[in-house]
Amino acid sequence: MPAIIISQSLFPLGQVVITPNALATVPKPVILDGLQRHAAGDWGQLPAEDAELNNVSLVEGGRLFSAYGEGPQRFWIITESDRSATTILMPEDY
Repeated sequence: MPAIIISQSLFPLGQVVITPNALATVPKPVILDGLQRHAAGDWGQLPAEDAELNNVSLVEGGRLFSAYGEGPQRFWIITESDRSATTILMPEDY
């Protein structure tokens, strides 16, 4: 995947990695849009309580989790609590 430029980020993404499955399944523009949304604090399609946990983690330094897409193209983005890495993956890759 080419270098990724995020225009606005509420937190460091660290090293961004993607599983081979996610790269083969989800169109690159959809992945990049999800990553931009994740970095901006738009957690995608999460239950309200999970989105609130992310908001707390933003302040307290916990893991950040987002979910985007539907059906076979549903994918997750997880940023580690120490902000060293962000992983883009399919639910079955977890």
